[in-house]
Amino acid sequence: MRSIPLALTYDDVLVRPKRTSMLSRSEAVTKTQLTKKISLNIPLVTANMDTVTESEMAIAVARLGGIGIIHRFMTVEENAEEIKRVKRAQNFIIEDPYIIDPFRTIKEAKEFSAEKGVSGLLVANGDKKLKGVLSRRDLNLVHNDSQLVYEIMTGRDKLIVGNKNTTFDEARELLRINRIEKLPLVDENDCIIGLITSADIKNLADYPLANVDAKGQLIVGGAVGVRGDYLERALALVQAGADVLVIDIAHGHSEMMFQAIKKIKEVVPGVELIAGNVATAEAARDLCEWGVDAIKVGVGPGAACITRLVAGAGVPQLTAVLEAAEVAKKFGVPVIADGGVQKSADIVKALGAGADSVMIGSLFAGTDESPGILMNRGGKKYKVYRGSASFAVAQRRKSVDQEKKDLNEVVPEGVESVIPYKGSVSELVGQLMGGLKSGMSYTNSRTVGELQMNTDFVQITNAGLRESGPHDLLEVK
Repeated sequence: MRSIPLALTYDDVLVRPKRTSMLSRSEAVTKTQLTKKISLNIPLVTANMDTVTESEMAIAVARLGGIGIIHRFMTVEENAEEIKRVKRAQNFIIEDPYIIDPFRTIKEAKEFSAEKGVSGLLVANGDKKLKGVLSRRDLNLVHNDSQLVYEIMTGRDKLIVGNKNTTFDEARELLRINRIEKLPLVDENDCIIGLITSADIKNLADYPLANVDAKGQLIVGGAVGVRGDYLERALALVQAGADVLVIDIAHGHSEMMFQAIKKIKEVVPGVELIAGNVATAEAARDLCEWGVDAIKVGVGPGAACITRLVAGAGVPQLTAVLEAAEVAKKFGVPVIADGGVQKSADIVKALGAGADSVMIGSLFAGTDESPGILMNRGGKKYKVYRGSASFAVAQRRKSVDQEKKDLNEVVPEGVESVIPYKGSVSELVGQLMGGLKSGMSYTNSRTVGELQMNTDFVQITNAGLRESGPHDLLEVK
């Protein structure tokens, strides 16, 4: 008779408390690695699901110190535009600002501004020589949309400008003294070479933990599959500014994954690659040897995932993370625990088991910034949430010609449902990180690395799980 090992998930264990020298949980530092080269200020990654992460979510979570992975269930062009929106959300210097011709109509200017998600535009001809600025105030004051841009813009003779040598501190002072929102940067021929805005300066002060690249742009990732347009998509996302690609399939320990890694490295050499999903030590070893920069661990633990019920395959998440992390650490490859996080304690346990970050879908799907539909039921607010392997997502993939599979052949491994509305991402992240820091203090861990070394687990029974939550209280009616 074969021996069947025991496998555990987050609710099966507790973290054993240890003597601590920490005077406050505020001493805990949550900085960690997403990949070999990309770090995070908080270990949170929003899932690449169509009801979780598009540009608005990616912007919000990157400003708070995490990263969003934009889903792939859209056209390649739409996908690239989502990445661009994140990269343009804030900068030290906007090197390629949006420009409009002075002879365009105000109607066209408003449509262009709305499409690009900006409040104002620089005005120039094809030679990029600065003619003026069309500000949000200019657009708000005009009543005739058939007027031309040059008729209402602020002309070049009235503009304050900088040059290639203007520092960020000098720009801040120029904006403050002159009470302006935009500082165009021009060369010796008065041609536009960049733009600094008051909004970008404010963002630096408002979001001190923001994950940004060398240009001050927010870090963002994009997902690709292993079939159809995945190589075209990978190239387009990197060209749009994606800092990392996630090769995301239900069963990542496969020949298709190996071939995808090989081909993507040929198309976009040097890009950071995350591969998954896997749930075993053997899979982790293979992915590390195939040269990925991080591993996504989790087969079946997600709130909307039914892989374990449909296929009977998977490993309870705590055991999966423990096994994969033990192998990955030998290769210096970070681990992302993907799925199964329902509360801050699960993040503590995932990192304590060896993960470097956690990917979350359902919790973030209920926030303002998710693309899910908001609805009311019985006086309460909910948002739509669905798994990436659900039938609805399969339909969406087919609609954008990513896959030619007959929908009659689809066997869904995910469901669609609704989850309670949770408010803003910042409120949710604040609660999750507060809980993580408390867990770190219970193990005398000032860093995520120390948490990984200091965590010891104790297995609990159902009675112990019940004891862990509110119990034996009278209900107040």
